Amino acid sequence: MTLPAVIAVFGPTASGKTAVAERLADVLGTEVVSCDALQVYRGLPILTNQPVRPTRLAGFRALGDEMSVGAFAELAHGAIDELVARHGVAVLCGGTGLYLRAAVADLGVPPAPAEGARERWERLYDRNPEAAHERLRVLDPAAAEAVHRNDRRRVVRGLELAEAGSSLVPAEDRLWGEATRLPTLIAGLELPAAALEERIARRTAEMFAAGVVREVQTALAGTVSRTAEQALGLHEIAELEADGALQAIVMRTRRYAAYQRKWMRRIPGLVSVDATRTPDEVADAILEVARAR
Repeated sequence: MTLPAVIAVFGPTASGKTAVAERLADVLGTEVVSCDALQVYRGLPILTNQPVRPTRLAGFRALGDEMSVGAFAELAHGAIDELVARHGVAVLCGGTGLYLRAAVADLGVPPAPAEGARERWERLYDRNPEAAHERLRVLDPAAAEAVHRNDRRRVVRGLELAEAGSSLVPAEDRLWGEATRLPTLIAGLELPAAALEERIARRTAEMFAAGVVREVQTALAGTVSRTAEQALGLHEIAELEADGALQAIVMRTRRYAAYQRKWMRRIPGLVSVDATRTPDEVADAILEVARAR
């Protein structure tokens, strides 16, 4: 029975994705490709919860470097194709929904905007959101129709794309379409909210016990890119005492997990899997689904 070429494990933070993906890779004789926007960076392994064992696209980029979805997609496609050619299957693991989708599909991600373009459009928006949205309507009426004027991030992104000759709307159509580059199974790990919150609190405490404060201090002594500085907990640890930072990170992580669960509901063809079991049991359940396809 032929398995899908790609088996992806997605779920909210602290749901156990890494352990499940590693178990799948062991059983299938392949490797894991990380699809996490912040795990790409060296220097913050504790804060970004990087896997301990070698994982494709984890811990390979300097903290001072920027990272885009387009650049990641190119690297991910190369890693996946290599593993499929060598082992017949690749296992993906990630909590960044956009990066996972970019890895399994061809989103036709446009090139990065011209230097300074984002800051220019952000200044326009911050001065006058209505004027920024009207400018988007002139440049890309379809995008303006799809984006509320109060959505700063997407108005700015729409303007960037329109200026570069692309559009936010086609990108979103591809984002939520069913097409994938290779036959793919995406498993979404499900946990009751209370269990997930308990795991988040425990993992955050373990991060502090493992020395995350020193790790962040060392990282901030060097250059940190705009992309890398989005790492959850970086600013809290830099600005608050340890106890306050821990609690703030727990609360922010809970909100982020809720956002990830919304992503799960929108991923085409995602198969929900009960993640209250051991990683081995969860991996076996995913393989059972994969073999039945």
